[in-house]
Amino acid sequence: MLSYRHSFHAGNHADVLKHTVLVAILRALQQKEKGFFYLDTHAGAGRYSLQSKESEKTAEYLDGIAKLWQADDLPAVVADYLKQVKATNGDGQLRFYPGSPLIVCNLLRGQDSALACELHPSDFPLLRRNLQPFQQAKCLRGDGYQQLKAALPPPTRRGLILMDPSYELKSDYEQVVTALCEGYKRFATGVYAIWYPVVLRTHIKRMVRALEQTGIKKILQIELAMRPDSTQRGMTASGMIVINPPWTLEAEMREALPYLARTLGEDTASWTLSWLAGE
Repeated sequence: MLSYRHSFHAGNHADVLKHTVLVAILRALQQKEKGFFYLDTHAGAGRYSLQSKESEKTAEYLDGIAKLWQADDLPAVVADYLKQVKATNGDGQLRFYPGSPLIVCNLLRGQDSALACELHPSDFPLLRRNLQPFQQAKCLRGDGYQQLKAALPPPTRRGLILMDPSYELKSDYEQVVTALCEGYKRFATGVYAIWYPVVLRTHIKRMVRALEQTGIKKILQIELAMRPDSTQRGMTASGMIVINPPWTLEAEMREALPYLARTLGEDTASWTLSWLAGE
């Protein structure tokens, strides 16, 4: 299925969490001079207009990035994330939202490289155009999961793999774990970041159980909920599962998550941070 378009959801609370974590990991990787490789398995279009008909139809960004736009009391990691979004809006007005590949490409150093994969026939040309200015980045129209076999391990033996499927199908929750294992077999020292939506908690519990059964060590789960779990339609929360997280990430998110819950959510907002597997 290829009906999902992120343009309806760009800049929402799930994007805020995902991209805050993403920027924090990138900054940690940059602490070493040696270059790293970034693989985005489901890159999307790269940049989204918040004035598009899709964005205006849902207006999800109003409960996400818009609530941070004028804030001046941000935790350091959230402030760094917001700086990357503002870089895409040169006039100071919130009109565009950068997707994961654009955020990463804006932060790449000369020794780093990126591969952004997208299968959707409408989003891929947009992605290619949005990443055209970045010499270190390549775009591929195809199944990003296949690149977990083809592109790993990278020559530098340092890398970040973002796995961000649409979860249109229930099987996506199983497939992302299978794909992770394929990559991990080839590149066990890489940092893997899996984003997930909480629509039905049973799907997340099954995915977490499957991850625990892989035997992979060092798995950190980060989750931000706008409201309690529900059987009604709609996403109540989202999370990031990070394998081999930088040692700084847990402390940064312990500072950021309470702020994000308080600022983006209602009184019912909450957060969790836990290790699914340690050393």
